[in-house]
Amino acid sequence: MVDRLRMSQANRQRIENIDQCFAPQGQTLWAEGRVLVGEGVLMKMCRKKAKPRQFFLFNDLLVYGSILISKRRYHKQRIIPLEQVKLDDLKDDGNVKHGWNIMARGKSFTVYAATETEKQEWMLHINRCVTDLYKHGKRPSLDLAAVWVPDSDASECMCCKSSTFTLINRRHHCRSCGHVICGNCSTNRFVLPGINKRPVRVCDDCYKKLAAGDHSVVQPEVMKNEVSTHFETDESEDDDNDDRTQSSDEMGTTFYGSGPTTRAPTAL
Repeated sequence: MVDRLRMSQANRQRIENIDQCFAPQGQTLWAEGRVLVGEGVLMKMCRKKAKPRQFFLFNDLLVYGSILISKRRYHKQRIIPLEQVKLDDLKDDGNVKHGWNIMARGKSFTVYAATETEKQEWMLHINRCVTDLYKHGKRPSLDLAAVWVPDSDASECMCCKSSTFTLINRRHHCRSCGHVICGNCSTNRFVLPGINKRPVRVCDDCYKKLAAGDHSVVQPEVMKNEVSTHFETDESEDDDNDDRTQSSDEMGTTFYGSGPTTRAPTAL
């Protein structure tokens, strides 16, 4: 199915339409051999709450962006090479259902589908694409970025466990472990290759391990000759500065193929 889609005019038109929706700031996604496997709206957990994001699954990339006008205009394009991706299933917890973690080298986060069926379809298609890339020479990332703990899940610092958060005592996130921490427990900075070339905020516990040379908490180096990836910068990773974006009324997902293609596309 996907091999046929790769050669179809319909596939090219779909991808070019996505390029138009992200224009002019977005990176061009059309490339020979690239197939749009599926697309739809998922609720992405940001720093303070879950927000709708338009996701596009290609045979080699996972792309998402904020919704300005459904099906017509997106911004803040983010691109994740699929060989970096690992999925982590989440159990339903009360009203919080149909979620899973998307873990990658540069950034990891939680998403929620509208139904259990939709969740399973997303996870199945992503895993199929990732597996196919591995079969054809791509290498997985050995280390993955931590998923940030939402602000609402921490009323006190997860490092010292004594500092209560208030309007004055702000929450911060350790870029290494993802914990919510206070300012006093995160005065140190450390370069985490794969997340930021500049030193970023880390908690005291992680800093001690990093400074001691414990490479189990260090993110891997960015591979050369890979597709350019776009993630939020250090202080805007929460996506909470875009409340003006329009929530989509169309939560459905469409998958165009039953599996990944066997030919890698031309790099962006």
